[in-house]
Amino acid sequence: MFDLGQFLLSLLLILLSYIVLLYIHKFFTPSNNNNNLPKSYPIIGHLFAASQQKDRFQWITKLLISSPTSTFILHRPFGVKSIQTADPTVVEHILKTRFAIYQKGPFQKGVLKDLLGDGIFNADNETWKFQRQVASYEFNTKSLRKFVENVVESELSNRLLPMLSEAAKNGTVLDLQNILQRFAFDNICKIAFGYDPEYLLPSLPEAKFAVAFEEAVTISTKRFQAFFPILSKIGKFLNIGSEKRLKKAVLEIREFANSLVRKKKQEMMKNSEDTSQETEDLLSRFLKSGLSDEKFVTDIVISFILAGRDTTSAALTWFFWLLHKNKSVEEEILKEIKHKGKQRKQRKEKSSVFEEVKDMVYIHAALCESMRLYPPVAVDLKEAAANDVLPGGIPVKKGTRVSYHPYAMGRLEKLWGPHWAEYRPERWLELEGKRSVVVGEGDRKWRFVARDPYSYPVFQAGPRVCLGKEMAFLQMKRVVAGVLERFRVVPVVEDGFEPVYVPQLTAKMRGGLPVRIEERTGNSSD
Repeated sequence: MFDLGQFLLSLLLILLSYIVLLYIHKFFTPSNNNNNLPKSYPIIGHLFAASQQKDRFQWITKLLISSPTSTFILHRPFGVKSIQTADPTVVEHILKTRFAIYQKGPFQKGVLKDLLGDGIFNADNETWKFQRQVASYEFNTKSLRKFVENVVESELSNRLLPMLSEAAKNGTVLDLQNILQRFAFDNICKIAFGYDPEYLLPSLPEAKFAVAFEEAVTISTKRFQAFFPILSKIGKFLNIGSEKRLKKAVLEIREFANSLVRKKKQEMMKNSEDTSQETEDLLSRFLKSGLSDEKFVTDIVISFILAGRDTTSAALTWFFWLLHKNKSVEEEILKEIKHKGKQRKQRKEKSSVFEEVKDMVYIHAALCESMRLYPPVAVDLKEAAANDVLPGGIPVKKGTRVSYHPYAMGRLEKLWGPHWAEYRPERWLELEGKRSVVVGEGDRKWRFVARDPYSYPVFQAGPRVCLGKEMAFLQMKRVVAGVLERFRVVPVVEDGFEPVYVPQLTAKMRGGLPVRIEERTGNSSD
């Protein structure tokens, strides 16, 4: 029988022992060692070094950058090891070569189980294969792409641009990150559920579903970052603190999502005899494909909301910040927008705006470059399902966690050169060539050159590569072109201000990005 009092007493003794050891370490241990790597101690591993860091994420990033192999073994208490890497050969090994071995694993699935259930982003083996197959088929249909285009265009034209126009007239300061999150949340809910939460309205409403989702994501992130994962299990068992809040938030999310699934089923039954009725949103498509279990379908759709909710908004927030600091890049983008506008007027046939932005290679490069420096997902975790050896000879025991860091990889000189810290879209482009796309008003031609996905795993790579990658680029490019053609986005910050990158399940800018919106006058390149 479980003795709660004995358990809490044991936990208290462990914490007191840690405090005593920390005191000894602080006063009797040398402050550094020869190779600049933190010292690992028996039983407690790197706990001392980690506990002294104000920002553990940036600490690990620096260790990976300074490591000759771009790999670091983090020793957790009680002999638990986790391998942190920014080495492309290791990334390829775990995402492709030995894909079957490196899975989500019990730890990650346990952390996200409450929020994602058995959805595609929290599944392995046959469960994942089945969902991937169904989702892959739908994502490759022209009808879904057209539906996504219509949703994004409607949200942009009817909500985002009018809101920016009103802010420009009134001189209102907006939190751009918040506005873009609301924009993305409306989009992904329409695409996933066929439901409009109306989150991007002038009143900036606090929609229950959106607030609950944010709470659940924040607390789930803290579970990942905890050096003592057992504490969250205790909190969950006792139903206290953040775990109590998580339970409430997840209940809110699932009750609402389940009600949408039931409603959608009823609508489909009523329309079953009408063959002209087109299924558009993902939920309708999954239900039509034969998936009938409400929990299973809900898990899948909630996973896609997580994937689409903050990734594009995070990428765009950092993009507009970098644009503010690099005016020459903004000028090139405006030239490209203007050039495409002229081409549109010259063409007799009518094409969609999305066909137009698809060929905007400089904007595409600028977005890739901003995500190199500030990827929407900072770290991805895998767990070995069997013993293995990584490139470089690092042995991996079954159950070992291996994390690769796109954020750190974007800062490696050996991958991006001595000027890696500079924002240079041109590093993704080549001049001239018969298959090039004309940009600007002169004779200059650019051709986009993709990087090795294992050196730039912003959208993952291998069998789990992001299904929505192309749609995400189309959405972001449409927003960039639509906003910059009409407005300047001017951050309202003090001189020398540098935003802080916060690596949650999807990364954010700490405190948001306050901006003023200014209407452009004359042509788009003024």
